[in-house]
Amino acid sequence: MCGRYLLSHDLKSLIEILQNRWDIKKPNIDYYEPDYNIAPGQNVLAIYHDTGNDYSLSQFLWGYLPHWSKDLSKKMINARSESIDKKPYFKDSFHKRKCLILASGFYEWKRNKSKSPYFVGIKENDLFSFAGIWDFHPQQSDLKTCAILTTAANEIITPIHNRMPVILDEEGEKSWLTADRSNYIDIFKPYSSGKMKIHEVSNYVNNWRNNDKQCIKPLIAEQLKF
Repeated sequence: MCGRYLLSHDLKSLIEILQNRWDIKKPNIDYYEPDYNIAPGQNVLAIYHDTGNDYSLSQFLWGYLPHWSKDLSKKMINARSESIDKKPYFKDSFHKRKCLILASGFYEWKRNKSKSPYFVGIKENDLFSFAGIWDFHPQQSDLKTCAILTTAANEIITPIHNRMPVILDEEGEKSWLTADRSNYIDIFKPYSSGKMKIHEVSNYVNNWRNNDKQCIKPLIAEQLKF
């Protein structure tokens, strides 16, 4: 699963990426600040296709609710990619409302006698995105809610957890927003272990209120290798 992640790029770098990769000319994100500990229930940045089929950037509430839901307590932060086209709770958004949830890395906890946190990122430190779905909030039509899709863990994540988020490269991002059903199997494949980096971090990250570079500081000097 994915229950905590980060978007740590500075404002200037993020704007350049938005302009160059998605042709978003004037992103209105002056409010943005790097966040090293994004938790469910917080506002997150995501890209989606607007009515003109152009790329748009918006804030989404991380905790998905379908627009028809009457149970506002049933917020879902993750959705399993293997069954997303079959479950009524997600099916409509899967076909009509997909998004790219922007990230610089994520955290996962290994279960042993105590839960040990790990930081997972992309080797080039590039901005990447999670495959996401979204919908309008049942009671607030101007509020969008979202969930991150998950898939089976790759080799580097398996020693820690059996699931991981669906991570998209630049080609995958375009495919996710436009693909027909025949392409989803490739999109949902676990991201390549060879392109990822991982290391154990301290329990400092366990408290979502802790939000600085110490969250990703390695617990040991060398990056862990599995």
